[in-house]
Amino acid sequence: MKKEKFIEKKALAGFLFIFFSFLFLTSFAVNLLAQEETNPFFSSYQTPFETPPFDRIKNEHFLPAIKKGIEFQQAEIEAIVNNPQPPTFENTIVALDRSGKFLSRVMAVFSALQGANSSPELQKIAEQVTPLTSQHRLSIYLNEKLFSRVKAVYDRRAKLKLDEEQRFLLEKIYQDFVRAGALLSPEQKERMRQIDRELSILSLKFGNNVLQETNNFKLVIENKKDLEGLPQNVIDSAAETAKKMGLSGKWVFTTQVPSMIPFLQYAKNRELRQRLFTAYISRGDNYNEFDNKEIIKKIIALRTERANLLGYPTFAHYAIEVNMARTPEKVEEFLLQLWTYALNRAKSELAEMQQIADEEGAGIKIAPWDWWYYAEKLRKKKYDLKEDEIRPYFALENVKQGMFTLAGLLYGLKFEKRTDIPVYYPEVEVYEVKEKNGQHVGLLYLDFFPRASKRSGAWSGSLRRQSYENGKKVPPIATMVCNFTRPTEKVPALLSLDEVNTCFHEFGHALATLLVNGKYNTRFVPRDGVELPSQIMENWAFQPELLKLYARHYQTGEIIPEQLINKINNSSLFNQGFASTEYLAASLLDLYWHKTRFEGEIDVNQFEREVMKKLGLIEAIVPRYRSTYFQHIFSGGYSAGYYVYIWAEVLDSDAFEAFKERGLFDRQTAEKFRREILEKYGTVDFLKQYLKFRGREPRIEPLLKKRGFIN
Repeated sequence: MKKEKFIEKKALAGFLFIFFSFLFLTSFAVNLLAQEETNPFFSSYQTPFETPPFDRIKNEHFLPAIKKGIEFQQAEIEAIVNNPQPPTFENTIVALDRSGKFLSRVMAVFSALQGANSSPELQKIAEQVTPLTSQHRLSIYLNEKLFSRVKAVYDRRAKLKLDEEQRFLLEKIYQDFVRAGALLSPEQKERMRQIDRELSILSLKFGNNVLQETNNFKLVIENKKDLEGLPQNVIDSAAETAKKMGLSGKWVFTTQVPSMIPFLQYAKNRELRQRLFTAYISRGDNYNEFDNKEIIKKIIALRTERANLLGYPTFAHYAIEVNMARTPEKVEEFLLQLWTYALNRAKSELAEMQQIADEEGAGIKIAPWDWWYYAEKLRKKKYDLKEDEIRPYFALENVKQGMFTLAGLLYGLKFEKRTDIPVYYPEVEVYEVKEKNGQHVGLLYLDFFPRASKRSGAWSGSLRRQSYENGKKVPPIATMVCNFTRPTEKVPALLSLDEVNTCFHEFGHALATLLVNGKYNTRFVPRDGVELPSQIMENWAFQPELLKLYARHYQTGEIIPEQLINKINNSSLFNQGFASTEYLAASLLDLYWHKTRFEGEIDVNQFEREVMKKLGLIEAIVPRYRSTYFQHIFSGGYSAGYYVYIWAEVLDSDAFEAFKERGLFDRQTAEKFRREILEKYGTVDFLKQYLKFRGREPRIEPLLKKRGFIN
């Protein structure tokens, strides 16, 4: 009897457990469903071309969506691991390549906003998201069962009937696993997880500190006399900046490049030039809460430890192994070869500028904050070329149309503005990109002007990468983000020659995103090849044939006169010593940070000084990026790889020779470049594709001529 009652009680308890569990799960499911109904990431976007609904996306939507995306991909990985069928290319490599779609969709939007429209709230979310995604990625690469399946397919690759793109995918996925630590011991894998978690947080903090330092400084001018020498459009822009800051009647200059450079070029007040320039190069080095020196030391130590765990002597050896250069020694040899040319040219330029200063009775030795000022005087003297004379022909709208015209001439592309697509900031423009026959290619988001919520510099990214789903092509969504001179109430945005160059550069990156046509989601381009599509576009920017098609005076509509075109092209080698030297100094600083085997405590500033002394850098020039705000290498993807821009310039200069030989707008050459380079970008071996395009190895001579280092 007692036994029966016990059984009855147990049955009742079991029933109640099931019942309340059901109620709990139902409530949980209802709450989750309610959350998903209000979170736009959990449903199809219902927008033109399935673009992100920025008008509905809120900061609080990111963390739940990212966590859910991680869960989804973890389930996809488990399905691959637990597949009872023997590992094959399809059920393991392709399945892995196609996993994580939901997470990628959310992270594309989150990453775009982090760079282009950040906020303190978004930065706090990033502090939670960054270690989560870093650990998730590493958990995939350190999954022993998953790697055993990948390795089983890789070991049989010679027997598999794979095409070129499939072989490339298999090799790169296997390589990614090994470089992430798949062959390490359990203890080493755990340490790898800790290192990656710490690095992700430190890199995020580094970038946030630079943004804060950039936003914190402003040069407020109250006396109109201190504006002497500045063009009126620069003065008007500074007045508008002041007005937005609640300082009407004053003028404000910031360490944002479009604000700073014109001031350094034209302001007669040397003391103010020094204040502004010093604020710029001191970012992250002010011994305050945003100081980056301790972060740099930790990042370098962790990267070195990570490389050592994987069997590399330094992080530079690890990073460069997968690039075209292969070794740090080859990179160093290449950079130092160019350094000799560049430094000699820079010394000649300095001597010419010092002569001008002496003739004017300035009584100074030219310092870094004087370079732009006297370089502008030298340019006027040698080439009679004035920035304020040139800018009216380079209104942003005209430059934009010039880019579109070039893409049409080369690839037959058309760009149609769309006003029905949500954007993340009111100034952002969206263009639909079409083939000549009207076929949809993708979308291009353009975001041109600086603001406090945007990091400095210029870049191109994607809100959606090209892919295939159920055999149907999913078109890409490219972004192009810059920090150009703002328009004023009276004058549109008038770009400097450097800004025009940047515009064409980033547009080249966007074209690579738009025109690639790969079967798989995984893409790999060696770092020193990434810049080829962008830098080759710069070669057309100031060609007379193209200038006559887009460079028109913003007031009169007059086509840029032949006289000005000649001045621009005659001055193309002007200041190349300075530009090359400051860039190479930063590239070598990056390389030495990552190839030096440090012993004992690191003094960040002392190390930087020692590197510059070893190189023989003249006092009038500082590296393009000092360590404490060198975001490319400490919060971007260019660690031990900032050299890639000039390595790629060897490629772009050599590739552009093909157009010069056959015609600047030769469609046959352009179609070959599109077919071999752009459409296969990241889907097959990069160097092989370059050889197919050019028919030979790239040569360095076109670069040396382009920079004026040889005749």
